[in-house]
Amino acid sequence: MVGSRSWIGGFFHRTNTKQNDKFVDYPLTPLEEERLQRLQERLDVPYDETSLDHQESLRALWNCAFPNVTLKGLISEQWKDMGWQGANPSTDFRGCGIISLENLLFFARKYPASFHRLLLKKDGDRATWEYPFAAAGINISFMLIQMLDLCSEGKPRCLPGMNFVKLLGEDEDAFDDLYCIAFEMVDAQWLAMHASYMNFNEVLQATRKQLERELSLEDINKIQDLPAYNLLYQ
Repeated sequence: MVGSRSWIGGFFHRTNTKQNDKFVDYPLTPLEEERLQRLQERLDVPYDETSLDHQESLRALWNCAFPNVTLKGLISEQWKDMGWQGANPSTDFRGCGIISLENLLFFARKYPASFHRLLLKKDGDRATWEYPFAAAGINISFMLIQMLDLCSEGKPRCLPGMNFVKLLGEDEDAFDDLYCIAFEMVDAQWLAMHASYMNFNEVLQATRKQLERELSLEDINKIQDLPAYNLLYQ
C-alpha cells in the first residue's frame, strides 16, 4: 500500500548540498568536461507528454516492468501498480524532467533482476505502507542531482561531486549507474530501519550520507569500486 499524492519533490529540497568553503579549482580533462556538460544538459530537458520519443520511453518502461501485461494507455489507472501517484505519470515527471524517466528505464534495462526485485518488493519483511516505487525513483534522481551539485554553474564544488566527475570521465553512464546503486541502497536502508511510508525522508537522507562517504573514498576510480555497487547483484 502507498500513501497520499505528496511525494514528488516533497523530500529532496529538505537537504542542501554542502559546498566546499575552501574550494580550490580543479582541472577537467576534455572528456570529463564534455560528459559533464552533456549530463547537465540532460537535466534541463522537461518531460513533454506530446513528444513521441518521450511517450515511447514511457511505454518502454511499462513493457520492462510488466512484460506480460498490456498497457491500456498513457493515462491509465494501471500506472499506480508501478508506484506513480496517479493515472498520468507525466504529472509526476514535471518535478524532475526527462532524466528521471531515463534513470528508471536505464535501471530496468541494465539491471532487470534488481529492478524487478525492488519494484515487486521481493526482499525482506515489508511494511504495510510501502514506498511507491516510481515516485521514490524520482526523488532519488532529485537527491543525486543535488548531492553531486550538478546544477552549479560549471563544475561541482562539493567533494562527492568532484570525485563523481572523475567517474564520469571513465564511464559516460556513471550517473545512471549511480542512480541504480542509490535505489538499491534506499531499499536496503528501508528494510534495515524497518521503515514505513512516513519514514522515507529519513531513509533518503541516510542513503545520501552513505553515498557521500563512499564517493569521498580515495580508492574510487570507477563506479564499480563503490562498496554499494555489489547490491545490484545480490
